[in-house]
Order: sequence, then C-alpha cells, then structure tokens
Amino acid sequence: MPALEVWGDPIDHSLSPALHTAAYAELGWEDWTYGRRRVAEADFARELSSLGPDVRGLSCTMPLKTAVHAVADERDTRTELTGAGNTLLLTEGRRRAFNTDVGGIVRALEEAGIERPASARIVGAGATATSALVALAEWGVGLVDVVARRPDAIAGLQALGDRLGVAVDAAPLTARFHRPHPLTLATLPGDAPVGSDVAESLAAAGGVLFDVVYGHWPTVLASAWQDAGLRAVSGEGMLLHQAVLQIRIFATADVTEPLPDEQAVVAVMRRALVGG
Repeated sequence: MPALEVWGDPIDHSLSPALHTAAYAELGWEDWTYGRRRVAEADFARELSSLGPDVRGLSCTMPLKTAVHAVADERDTRTELTGAGNTLLLTEGRRRAFNTDVGGIVRALEEAGIERPASARIVGAGATATSALVALAEWGVGLVDVVARRPDAIAGLQALGDRLGVAVDAAPLTARFHRPHPLTLATLPGDAPVGSDVAESLAAAGGVLFDVVYGHWPTVLASAWQDAGLRAVSGEGMLLHQAVLQIRIFATADVTEPLPDEQAVVAVMRRALVGG
C-alpha cells in the first residue's frame, strides 16, 4: 500500500491531504494514502531515515525545502537551480528531489490568463522567491526587480538571474516609489508583517499581483491592490497545480507524464480545494 505524506512546521493548515486524497479517489487508487506530519528542520534527517519501505514519497513545505535538496541522491533541474525541493520520491532505493513550485507558478499564471510580461517584480527573497524567479525566466521575462527588507539579501537571486539570463535588480521594501511592472509576484508568508504604507506604495506601481499566499486571503498586499482597483490573484492555483505535478511524480517518476484523464482529476482537486 503506497503511503505518501506532507511534512512541514507548522503543518496543520496544509490543504495537501485534501487535494491528494481527492485525486487518488478519482484515479481509483484506493490503496494509496496521504497523511501529514509535523517535522522541524532539525529533525528532518532523523525522521526521513526512520521511514519504512511503504512510504513512496513526501511533499515538503517550509522550512524543509532546502533540506530536501541536501538529502537527495538525484535532483531535477528546477531543484538544482533553486537549491530547494518540495517533492521527494523514495523508490528504487533512491531519494529523488523535484521542485514543482516552479511549474505550479507557471501553470497558475497561465490559467489566470495573465499575459507574459517583459519585466516583473518579486516581493521577498526566500526559497519561494527563487522558484518565482525560475518561473519568470521560463516565461521569458528578462528583467526582474526583487523587493526585500534587506536589498543585500538578494545576492543569491542575482547570481541565479545571471545563470538564467535574467537581469535582477534590488529594491528596498520601504522604498517610497517603485518602478512599474505589468506583474508582481509576492512570495512573503501570509503572516509576514507588511505595513499598509509599504503595500500602497507597491500597488501604486500598478500591474497584476500574483500572491503565493492562499490561507491568509486577502493579504495586506492583495487588499492594497484591490483598493487601487487592480487585479490580485491568490496562490490557490499554484497550490493546486504544483500538487498535480507531485502526483505525476509519485505515479510515474516523470513530471511531464500527464495523469489518466488529468482534466477530471484537476476538477475534483479544485473542488476539494474550495471545500478545504
């Protein structure tokens, strides 16, 4: 009986069990299970080594994404680029790491009907920001402003941008004015403190906001965008589509191989997301 789990700290808020369970039922995988486990970063290696052969794979959220990269025997290109993985396949005696956040962002942007921009902005400089940068590069974006509390914290993103052929500029979060961009990707945690003046300054630059947060909606940034009469899109689509890619991996170890009748699977997952 293949067992899958989602790990993180905290983890009670995760909607992954609802998404995966709905998909497995639609696919007729009655013997597949998907649970959740609270695992701190310091305990990750110990918990991983304690798993039995029935555990086929893990979905990993913060703060475990860099740990997934570290323990992997094999890594997909997106994991190598970002230094972070959110999916660990445990089959054939190997630990294979994947980053489905990148694909989740790309698929969610396309589903939302957002046009591919020449330039964009990322708010935040953490692990999710690296996935956002890779997603924008895959989308053909050539210039990205990264807005962070400490502009010096984006050195790693600038180095990644050089590898991807994307010009990355730093801007302080508290800047009074921000350059206009057609698209802003917010990668801050839902409980991150963002002053209303900061949010209003970012919204004043215009464009569409894509906020990876889904559980604390609307965020301060989303509210500022909406108050300015601009479009704000939540991270629900990213959550959904990165989970679809995870299930592809758990099924065949191939993120590019669609699931049987995948359109129907996505539909039941979307209903589970709304119900969750």
